[in-house]
Amino acid sequence: MERRQIPELLSPAGSLDAVRAALANGADAVYLGAERFNARDDGAQLTLDELAAACRLARGRGKRIYLTLNTLVKPSELREALELLGEAIDRGVDAAIVQDIGLIRLIRRVYPEFEIHGSTQMTVHDASGAEVVRRLGVRRVVIARENTLDDVRAIRAAVPDLELETFVHGALCISYSGQCYMSGMISERSANRGSCAQSCRKDYSLADSTTGQELDRGYLISARDLAATQHLRELCDAGVSCLKVEGRKKKAEYVATVTRSYREFLSRVERGAETGGDPAKTPEPRGDLVQIFSRGFTGGMLGGRAGREYITRDHPDNRGVVLGTVVAASRGEVIVEVDVPLASGDGVGFEPADGGPGTGCTVSDARDLGISGGMLRQAIRVRNYVPVGARVVRTSHAELLARARASYAALASSGALVTRRARLDVRVFGTAGSPLKAVFSAGDHAVTLRTETELAPAAKRALDTAQLRDQLGRLGDSPFALGTLDTAGLASGLFLPVSELNRLRQAAVTHLEAAEDWERQARLSERREAIDRAVREVPGAGPGGEPMGGALKRLRFEPFDAASSMSGGGPPSSSEPAFGRADLGLAPEWSSFVLAADTYRIEDARAAMDAGANEISFDPFLRHPMPPVTRVRALADEARARHVAFRLRTPTIVRPAERKLLEKWLALDTALLCGHLGLIAEMGASRDRDVVADYAANAFNEHTAAELFALGARRVTASVELTTDEMAAVAAPWAGAGFDVLAYGRPEGMTLEHCVLSAAYDRVPTTCRDLCVRDHPNTELTDPAGYAFPVATDFACRNRLLHSRPIDGSEYLPRLWIAGLRNVRLLFNVPGDRVTEIVAGYRSALDTLDAVARSGAALDTRAAPASTPRIRSAVGGRFTRGHFVNAV
Repeated sequence: MERRQIPELLSPAGSLDAVRAALANGADAVYLGAERFNARDDGAQLTLDELAAACRLARGRGKRIYLTLNTLVKPSELREALELLGEAIDRGVDAAIVQDIGLIRLIRRVYPEFEIHGSTQMTVHDASGAEVVRRLGVRRVVIARENTLDDVRAIRAAVPDLELETFVHGALCISYSGQCYMSGMISERSANRGSCAQSCRKDYSLADSTTGQELDRGYLISARDLAATQHLRELCDAGVSCLKVEGRKKKAEYVATVTRSYREFLSRVERGAETGGDPAKTPEPRGDLVQIFSRGFTGGMLGGRAGREYITRDHPDNRGVVLGTVVAASRGEVIVEVDVPLASGDGVGFEPADGGPGTGCTVSDARDLGISGGMLRQAIRVRNYVPVGARVVRTSHAELLARARASYAALASSGALVTRRARLDVRVFGTAGSPLKAVFSAGDHAVTLRTETELAPAAKRALDTAQLRDQLGRLGDSPFALGTLDTAGLASGLFLPVSELNRLRQAAVTHLEAAEDWERQARLSERREAIDRAVREVPGAGPGGEPMGGALKRLRFEPFDAASSMSGGGPPSSSEPAFGRADLGLAPEWSSFVLAADTYRIEDARAAMDAGANEISFDPFLRHPMPPVTRVRALADEARARHVAFRLRTPTIVRPAERKLLEKWLALDTALLCGHLGLIAEMGASRDRDVVADYAANAFNEHTAAELFALGARRVTASVELTTDEMAAVAAPWAGAGFDVLAYGRPEGMTLEHCVLSAAYDRVPTTCRDLCVRDHPNTELTDPAGYAFPVATDFACRNRLLHSRPIDGSEYLPRLWIAGLRNVRLLFNVPGDRVTEIVAGYRSALDTLDAVARSGAALDTRAAPASTPRIRSAVGGRFTRGHFVNAV
């Protein structure tokens, strides 16, 4: 039978032991973090010395090591991130997994030959997004966990020269990776910065926010663990290049067990042992996978949209393996009936049948009492009371853990942490009456030394190869190890004091260490200069910047003449391009600021225009039912007639099957607000549309902003996870021009392919719009602290989980204004938003700032605008300052 091409098996490691476990059990490559800038900030990362040891281990077995550099990077951190990568490259890593598109460009400039993989945090889920990362120079991208097999095939067909990587096992994020802001908003621990607070693992209640009726309760957004074993054959056939196991925070025993299991599964697939592709007979998660760690398994969404079974619902942590029940209990002991015997060292949990709190212990003694009804009876010592009827769950299996440790024990004792030494070759020359000459060579460096004492005829023992090797090879903790010793030039029968040989060796080590250190310092100095130059020279943003296409090429700002252009119009005629507000996609009436209202209801858009908004972004995709295209076209015409800029807010997620529906909206030919990298490039650069990059584009530093401009964005919205000062730093190369700030509203904290409302009623997703359109159009999830997060079910039956309270940054408007950040976005996405009062308050604040600036008077950046209390009154006191002052 023909053997299939098997993708690379990529395993995680948060420790050197986990690296050994992965390599010993069949991983083709290992991914890991080192010290900073990786999406695991609490101990699951290696030191640089451990990284070097990991690379030596992998290289010795013909395997690869990938460094996770997969967080968003602030302007002040770019140099450090690039220096860390350089240190990792010096130690032998084969590639880096990167999220930040600005950092990708910097890596290509500083380390042009180095291999880059795109992180799943880039939210690549369709062909247009894949094409963008390919153009950025990415060799491989980790596609979204939410992608189906059909999506995978479509992306692969459209971008065949980009390698695709997909997760096949481990914990699942319920939100699209790179689009989860909930953790940062409620705890200042950003999921985009490696500090996720696991908001999805809390228990929630789902309620109708209009009636207060509770619809569901439990761990409603806690996804089960992925085990895509039944899809391995199809993934191989689809041309996926790499299959990835999640788990950098897991112990080495977990890595060993999961890696070994998937290596065996893939071997079966390679041999065609999956019985011709019958899904019922393809590999299934074995007992070892369930036992080592599982919240309950799901095949994910590779086979299609998952429903209620995608979620743990009643337990957010490791489930263990249910073995039986408690049939009797007495003081200090329980009698259990189990189908698999418990053994000393096993972890065991007892879960009461009534759902109450359980207890557990480590088995110290298990006595077999015989067989009853086909079940083994055992007596187990316990300290706490255990009710009869409780389920017996083995939470850890001592024998499995021991077997896992044994699998990499030999590799673990191989001395990987011993520093690799450079080979030192020596040639010696001399005759009687002359000093001994020795040439010491290590790599590209060599030194010639002579003894102070002359060689003399030997009275007893003459110098020989054995003595020379013994003395010259005593290199101690130096970075050298003796290689070849050439004595062909040394006459026989000669004597030299041992002290002279020792002095010669010590002098050689000193000279060679100094030469290598000088070379290393020169190399590091050259690297630091390259890093400084790359970070300093922002493309398209001033002297030294590389030329860039689009509206930011050789910017020269001039006052805007409202009579000559409308938003999105072409640049004024000039021998050198000159750009006013309109050419950056700004509103036409005022050259000083943009006040944009992002709405999803037509009446809210009209109210915002009445209250002073000079730009409207309309989102017809946010909720069911979508408004008719004709009504939105009429709204756009009305806005233009009132000299108000109008743009359509596109979804951040547009899976391949949804693109056809989007086309009829794109055919309106309006300007766009977009957080989807592929659409920004396709609409902005390719079709010359006026596109503003939404906050979902994650503009976290000036180089990311430059890339977004290069992709075709005329304006860029700063990340909602930046402070005021950090936003100013991002926009500084452009003096703030062309940047928006989300100053008010509820960002989409999570974007979920899972629908909590359909799961509550155990309905098939996408076929139950009677629930979200008719029965419960407005729902919310409430966490244990009482914070309620509105749930918007969008055009594709996707849930957008909105923040529990609106951000209000009105008090920071003077500081933003001084930094040149004068384009303000107000987001209205829940029923009952007081659009008129809030827009009017912000308009008043911006008009006042504009008047002060025009008068030449100094702005007091410490004082909030006079309209801030008015805005806060409209909000009702229930607001957050977001990240304007609280850094993530």
